[in-house]
Amino acid sequence: MSVDTATVKRIASLARIAITDEDAARMAPELGNILHWIEMLEEVDTTGIEPMTAVIPNTLRLRDDVVNADPLTGGGIREQVLANAPVAEHGFFAVPKVIE
Repeated sequence: MSVDTATVKRIASLARIAITDEDAARMAPELGNILHWIEMLEEVDTTGIEPMTAVIPNTLRLRDDVVNADPLTGGGIREQVLANAPVAEHGFFAVPKVIE
């Protein structure tokens, strides 16, 4: 498929991108090459091939969410952690309210 500069300018307009005539002339053959590759992909016979919904399986291997009470490997040391906080309230770090 051939892409002309008018098509490139129309695409840029739809994408709200300012483009010069020189850039449009430079991009026309590049977009044409991309469309050529897409046309080549359409020629591939995919009969009998299941469509993929994701590259990796949609099932995540999750571990149980348990608190480790061992102070050397984590968990169970809330007071020691909060001792580093400038301000702590109700067992949590207190931070200033941010309003924009």
